[in-house]
Amino acid sequence: MAKNYVKSGCILTVTAVAAVVSGEPVLVGSLFGIPMTSAAIGEEFELKVDGVWTIAKTSANTPTQFANAYWNDTAKEVTTTASGNTKVGVFSYAYANGDAEAEVRLNGVSI
Repeated sequence: MAKNYVKSGCILTVTAVAAVVSGEPVLVGSLFGIPMTSAAIGEEFELKVDGVWTIAKTSANTPTQFANAYWNDTAKEVTTTASGNTKVGVFSYAYANGDAEAEVRLNGVSI
């Protein structure tokens, strides 16, 4: 392994700029992930930036399998709408109108 390797980067230590709750998705700058622990403002927490997670979905959206998933930080849900939102991964399955949650494979990168 290269001597300058630090870690895989799947879990990053982040300082909370707002209170976070374990399991509730957050956007930190341009990086999206799932907090592994809860934290108050100013506390550090571990942010998981990859993997497949069940996340609230815009219920009217009907994504196909592996369609791009975007985070609507205002509504706190994933959507198929790119404009004004942050790409966070892909939908693991196709979903119908009315589905309130979706499995999303996080892309683990910032934009």
